[in-house]
Amino acid sequence: MASMLAAKRRCSPYLIFSRDEWARLRQGVPLPIYAEELDTLVSLNDTVSLEDVADIYLPLVRLLQLYYDASQQLYQVTNVFLGNPTAKRVPYVIGIAGSVAVGKSSTARILQALLSRYHGDLKVELITTDGFLYPNTVLQQRKIMHRKGFPQSYDRRRLLQFMSDVKSGVPRLEVPIYSHLVYDIVPDRTMVIDRPDILIVEGLNVLQRGGRVAQAPQNFVSDFFDFSIYVDADERLLDQWYIERFLRLRRTAFRDPTSYFRRYADLSEAEAVATAQRIWREINYVNLKQNIEPTRERADLILEKGVRHTLEQVYLRKL
Repeated sequence: MASMLAAKRRCSPYLIFSRDEWARLRQGVPLPIYAEELDTLVSLNDTVSLEDVADIYLPLVRLLQLYYDASQQLYQVTNVFLGNPTAKRVPYVIGIAGSVAVGKSSTARILQALLSRYHGDLKVELITTDGFLYPNTVLQQRKIMHRKGFPQSYDRRRLLQFMSDVKSGVPRLEVPIYSHLVYDIVPDRTMVIDRPDILIVEGLNVLQRGGRVAQAPQNFVSDFFDFSIYVDADERLLDQWYIERFLRLRRTAFRDPTSYFRRYADLSEAEAVATAQRIWREINYVNLKQNIEPTRERADLILEKGVRHTLEQVYLRKL
């Protein structure tokens, strides 16, 4: 078994760490949050413990801080070479991808909190690509409402323009706001991103790439990332977690009269499970296999989850 693991590590483009091996790389970084605050950062039906933060997230934050510092030094050197040593730095962008129900939103929020405290003067902002989904009216007109979350359901041009503006140092960029309650873009509401030091971009398909149209090169969201993370889990666990989340929402958010999913609130337990299984099988699983999972190997770092959402292994791409 040990020899098989050693062979796997030699052949992999990643350095593979067990939880204990990765945890040792923390090197005394202090734990800056308490259990009560952690609870506010973790998504519904996800589970993240303070031990997860200490063993997995703090070594990752230490690594990201080292990468960030190195990128700023390189930026300064380049500007000195170009004769413009006082040029303003542009944001360091971290992309986070993964399946529905894997817990990537929790990962994004935890990293935002930790990075902003690890180096107290850093401004760390977070957006999700949900804000760049087409409104439901557009999806209905195009007859792709059942493909919401698939690559074609996003306003790719607007998202790419936003990423280009971020990397160009454009101030006060507006990002549309998406409501999971009403399952749509909120009209006339935006959040402002104003030249942060670090920007975290979280979404299902942010690592996706495609072919070329008419021999012309295309830009992709991932082209603007300085570091990328893929949150991974076995598809059987993802199926289970999606159903569990659906059942919890059925007892909570779905009961709100304004909820898009209000019709599911009165389903019996058996009907709710069957409905969640169908949605997973016909929509989320298809998106996972066709669009999301194939991007896993493009990530700089993979966080692998096991039963009960426990983070078990870390894969760091070899330089």
